[in-house]
Amino acid sequence: MDAKSTETQDLAPLLASIGPQMTEEEARRIFALGPDAVVFVMMELARRLGEANSNRVDPATPSAQIPAYSKPPRKGRGKPKGARPGHPGSRREMPVEIDQQQDHTLTTCPDCDSPVRERGNPRTRVIEDIPEGIKPVVTRHVIHGYWCRKCRKTVEPVVADALPKSAIGLRAGVLSAWLHYQLGTSLGQILDVFNFHLRMKLTGGGLVHIWNRIAEILRPWYDEIQETALASAVLNVDETGWRVNGETHWLWCFTTSDATYYLIDRSRGSPALKRFFRKEYEGVLITDFWNAYNAVTSAAKQRCLPHLLRDLKRTEKMKSPGDDWPEFRKRLKRLMRDSLRLGRRRTEMPPEEFASKRARLDARLSKLIDEPWRDRECRRLVKRLRRHADELFTFLDYEGVPADNNHAERQIRPAVLMRKTSYANGSDAGAETQAILMSVFRTLKLRSVNPTDAIVGALRHFLKSGELPSLSSVSTVDG
Repeated sequence: MDAKSTETQDLAPLLASIGPQMTEEEARRIFALGPDAVVFVMMELARRLGEANSNRVDPATPSAQIPAYSKPPRKGRGKPKGARPGHPGSRREMPVEIDQQQDHTLTTCPDCDSPVRERGNPRTRVIEDIPEGIKPVVTRHVIHGYWCRKCRKTVEPVVADALPKSAIGLRAGVLSAWLHYQLGTSLGQILDVFNFHLRMKLTGGGLVHIWNRIAEILRPWYDEIQETALASAVLNVDETGWRVNGETHWLWCFTTSDATYYLIDRSRGSPALKRFFRKEYEGVLITDFWNAYNAVTSAAKQRCLPHLLRDLKRTEKMKSPGDDWPEFRKRLKRLMRDSLRLGRRRTEMPPEEFASKRARLDARLSKLIDEPWRDRECRRLVKRLRRHADELFTFLDYEGVPADNNHAERQIRPAVLMRKTSYANGSDAGAETQAILMSVFRTLKLRSVNPTDAIVGALRHFLKSGELPSLSSVSTVDG
């Protein structure tokens, strides 16, 4: 056995002590074994530290991107599931119309086969189900031609049940588009639903062609959604990564309380924002701290405070900040929470008291920024606070403006889930269809409008008249 193997065996009892629990005596014993032993122990320590750091998860990482095996056990809920005691129950409404009735009678007891007699007052039970043997309705359209003396040509009545030269009806095409662009169902799953459950044989290429044609017809609605967003008083914006034909793009989400506009662009900066902001926006823009939003100069801005609080948590866990970090974190966290508390109590205090406390928040922020912090993480966040000092408490100056960007994050999340199943888009045309139909379906959902009925009705009107009704005119129909 060589000397190196002997040294490794001598170190074996000491390897277990590597770490915070190692004593000075154990360290000196390793040092006495010579340079090779010290190098061996230092390499083992580096390996263990690397494994420990690889298991550390950035607090800003979405839960869906964290491997399940690396997540800690879930803690127990702080409160029981369900509504609070005394809260009225919620259940589906009883169907208004009864399509058929079945009477269930007995002549003998099901337990002992003895004769039975009816007691009267039967109870009723209403069951709603999908009928057995669903099959598509195939209609042969006989289209008669007529000669017009004035136009000097043959004319025909318009068939408004399908797009021109299409053998798939409008309702099937719109339903399939809703499954894909609203619910995020993959193309293969949609084909399974139609081919096996609805017994309607479709092809993937045929559906994609129909979706592209529907999107082109609904483009005026897409433009109308953009105009609605630009005219809103409060606008939330967020962006996420997207792939088009294997290249990195970005999906932008511009959303209000009743409209959501998606834009897929190669840029994550001001060129994409210029495509959306075709005119100056004069409302309140709610965003995170991404620098590209600085290009929008005409709007008042509210930066997302939860993003700032999450950055504090991330720095605390991942960056090993210095000695003055605890004091900085404590004061900034308290300042943010006090501003949120003041926003919730706005209506509970006189305007003079509210204005005084609002001014005090600005003074506390200025004092925090002006202090000479030594830690580099403190200085990094101070630089951000100084740059956005006028954009942190905007929600206190306007009614109906939240302090967070949660609405945009909720509206962009369906697209993120869809990205996992569809792998984004394979062409620029597909990306355009994606943006248009996602915007239309999401806006109809926000307005509680039945998407299939609304779009089918609009397409029928377009096929008959050549004009698409405005989106606002169909948004009055309850879904």
